[in-house]
Amino acid sequence: MAKTILCYGDSNTWGFVPGSEGERFPWEVRWPGVLQAELGDKFRVIEEGLSGRTTVLDNPLEQYRNGREYLLPCLQSHQPLDLVVVFLGTNDLCDRYSLPPLDIARGAALLAQIALRSETGPGYEAPAVLLCSLPRLGDTSTLADTFSGGAAKAADLSRYFQVAAAEVGVPLLDLSEVTVYDDADGVHLNAGGHRAVALAVARVARELLGY
Repeated sequence: MAKTILCYGDSNTWGFVPGSEGERFPWEVRWPGVLQAELGDKFRVIEEGLSGRTTVLDNPLEQYRNGREYLLPCLQSHQPLDLVVVFLGTNDLCDRYSLPPLDIARGAALLAQIALRSETGPGYEAPAVLLCSLPRLGDTSTLADTFSGGAAKAADLSRYFQVAAAEVGVPLLDLSEVTVYDDADGVHLNAGGHRAVALAVARVARELLGY
C-alpha cells in the first residue's frame, strides 16, 4: 500500500509565482508535485497549501488563514496519513502580527504537535511529522509595506525552529540550508526553489518512513 504524505503550508505550497499577481506554478513544478515524482508510486502526496496561511494567527483582513484552526479537520479528512510535513511561518513575519521569531517557530511546532496527537496515522496511531524551518528571505523591498521587519526576524528563525522542534520532539528540516526565496518579492520560491525543497523533503521522508 502506498505511503501517504500530507504537505501543509501556505502560498509556497500552493505554488505562488514570485512577483506575480497571483499566478500559480503547475503541479509538476510545485514542490509537492516534484516530491510525488521523486518518490514514485509507492507514495501518495497530498497538497494542502493556502495563500496567506499563518501558523496560529487570525488575519484581520482575510478569513480562514489560521493554520491551527484547519489542521485537525484537514488531517482527519485525509487519514490515514503516514507523514505530515509542516512548512509554515513566512506569513507570520508580516508587520501586522508583530510576532517575535521564537513565537513564530513555536507556532509552527504547535502544529506539528497537533499532528502528532491527532491519531490520524495508520491504525489511529500518530503519523510521522516533519517540521520545516523557512528558506532564507530574498529581497523584500517590493513588499516593504507588509514585510518591513521580516528580514531581521528571519535571521534568527533557524535557531529558534531548532529550539521549538526539540521542545515538541519532532525532526526539523532547515530549509535555509537548502534554498532562498526569489528576489522578485523575497518571500516565494521560484521553480528551482520548489525542486530544492522537494528533494530535501524526499530525502527525509524516505528516512522517516523506512524507504
